[in-house]
This record gives sequence, structure tokens and C-alpha cells, in this order.
Amino acid sequence: MGIEDGPVIVGGGPSGLAAAIELRGLGIEPVTVIERERQAGGIPRHSDHTGFGLRDLRTVLSGPRYAERYRELAVNAGVEVIAETMVTGWEGQLRMKLTGPDGRREVEPPAVVLATGCRERPRSARLIPGSRPAGVMTTATLQQIVHLGGQKVGRRAVIVGAEHVSFSAVATLAHAGASVAGLVTELPRHQSLAAFRAGAAVRYRAPVWSRTAVSAIHGNERVESVELTELDSGSTRSVDCDLVIFTADWIPDHELAVMAGCELDPGSLGPLVDPALRTTRRGVFAAGNLLHPAETADVCALDGRHVAPSVAAYLHGPGEWPSHVRLVTREPLVWIAPNLMLATAHDPPRDRFLLRSREFARRARIQIRQDGRELWSGRAGRLVPGRSAHIPAGWASRVDPTGGPVIARVE
Repeated sequence: MGIEDGPVIVGGGPSGLAAAIELRGLGIEPVTVIERERQAGGIPRHSDHTGFGLRDLRTVLSGPRYAERYRELAVNAGVEVIAETMVTGWEGQLRMKLTGPDGRREVEPPAVVLATGCRERPRSARLIPGSRPAGVMTTATLQQIVHLGGQKVGRRAVIVGAEHVSFSAVATLAHAGASVAGLVTELPRHQSLAAFRAGAAVRYRAPVWSRTAVSAIHGNERVESVELTELDSGSTRSVDCDLVIFTADWIPDHELAVMAGCELDPGSLGPLVDPALRTTRRGVFAAGNLLHPAETADVCALDGRHVAPSVAAYLHGPGEWPSHVRLVTREPLVWIAPNLMLATAHDPPRDRFLLRSREFARRARIQIRQDGRELWSGRAGRLVPGRSAHIPAGWASRVDPTGGPVIARVE
């Protein structure tokens, strides 16, 4: 059997590998994963800290061991992983152009799962002025250099951002022998867990400068300093450093979804999906941090498991691609996922909807309404920019499939 005889999954991170493994467990063959890196496993390959696998594998592993475990499971399940290969074009219904070490080829599988993940916005996308010296990078690049390449990166860094991955960057820099001058955030406080913040302050002596922005980067061949602006007073100061690490501020790797003609959510910028993780393009599914940038690896893996039965059902008898009702948010909510409602009931991943706010709020009460009718109201706990809250999914069965959009808002 060839690659075109079964579903193709684009992206070999936790969500893609988990989807492939689950599809094989459901008797689907062949199942092929397209991975652009030399090795599958995604971001955990170079996240050399513990804490991976609690929700999906029921154990706690380091990032590299977690990625290795998923590669082992994929091999044992009979999944074919084609590495160092990219999807470079898309035409017709599901016809994709692949480019890899063996050249170019075209394939047209019966179904496609997009599991391309997300990335941090680099300096250019954040429109920070100044010179263009070496030493400016994202957390992903930093971790690849340090944990995969075993290289030194510099001596003193300023980290832009103050959420979970920002504190992970602190640990990576310490591993590489670099100190942290400080973490910079435009928000009134950090977005991570209190334990992470305390650990960074005590162990690494890394302060958090809130309500502060990097207004310029200076240096000739190498970064020499950054200019910081205090947003409340407008005053500026210079901080010496030879590294600037841009963390968080995630954006989905949605280029293939756009090329496929999938509609995007204006808040997350990922493709619109229903609770079964079907996009607006027939035969195209999506999972993982392409939909909700950026959740932990195990949450993404559970997305992959969730999408597999939907793909299998489609392959066994595609029928009509379901009609949808939009699920939208109002400020300060930025996005909610999944964000399309089905004409027939279907539970979302982990029986919950994820949502994200651009403002802090304690004991926030969320209200779900359609055409003036309340479907649900309840607490979502604490809202933190850059971190997802969640609400239960029981109200979804009360959505009118012929009605207007469903609106999620903070009461």
C-alpha cells in the first residue's frame, strides 16, 4: 500500500504522532506522518526539563525522553514517518506537493490532519527597532542550539516575555552558562505560576520588569545592549547584554491551512474546527497547537487521540461534511477552541472548551449565549493572558444548529 491509500498527518510533534498511533490502533492503514525536521518528536526534543507526559502517558518524563517515547510508540504501531520533508504546495481537493531529500513528488491522500503546531513571533514580527546584530533569537532556537547542538550562546541575556516558556528559557540559559539580566513584559505582572517566578528569582536571580517594553536593540556585530521603556512613566534606560531571547507571543503555523482554503479564527489565527476537529475544508482535520497556541505537549497529544476517530469515521464513509454554527468571543476574551458547533452533538477534546483572555481576572464568570438565549453561565477560574482557562462542554447540546452565532463573553 502507498502513501495515498491512507491518511497523511502533517507534523510529527506530540499531536501528530498521537493521532497516527491512535489511527493505527483503530485499524487504519497505512498512516503516514510528514515531518520537516530530521527527527520526529516536536518541541519536546529540545526542551530538556521534566514535566512531560502526565496527562497522556500517565508518567513524568523529560522532554527528549517524551519525544523518544512517542517515536517508539509510532514505530511499534506501524506508522511511517517521512522526515526532512515539507509540504510546499496544495492544489485540487487534497493534492499536496512534497519536497524532501529524494526530490519532489505529489500525493493525494483520502484525508489530511494538520498538526503543524505554533511558533513564537520573532523580533521582526514584533516591530522592535534598532540595529540587527547577532544574539537575537526565540526560545525554540535557543533550546536547539543549547540542547541539540551543545553550543554556547552568550553571557548575559534579556528575555522578552514572562510566561511559562520564558522561565524555561531562564533554565536553558543557566544550563548554557549565561545569566539573565531580567524578563521584560508589557503586562502588569508575569503570566506564569508563582512557583516558576519564585524559582527564577531565588535560584537564578532573574527579576521581572513589568509594564516595560524593549524599545530598541543596539550592537554592531553582536548585541551590546537593549533600551527599555517604562510604559507608565515613559522613562527609558539601557541594559547591557549580549543576548535577547524572544519568548511566547505565539502564532500558529497556519500556512498550509491557508493554502488549503481553511477559514481561520481571527483571534487564535488557527483554522476553525468543530468539536470533532474538522476544519471548514472537507477532508482536512487539525489538531494540537495549530488550534490553541500554546498548550502543553500532553494536551496536544490528547488532541491527536481525539481527532483519530473522526478521521476513521470519515474514511469509512465520508458522506456530507457537517454544517456549522460559529462560536465567537467578545472582549476581553481573545479566542475559544473549538470554535464551530455541529448540527449533531459531539464532545470536544477532554470534554472542555479552551479560552484565552487578553486581561487578568480572578473568579471570572463566563456566559455562553445564542440569539439572546443563555446556554450556560459559570466560573472559569482565573483568566491570565497567554494561559488558557476552560469551561465544560455540556451546554453544546443546547445549541440551535439553525440559529445565529454562539457568543462567549465575560459577564
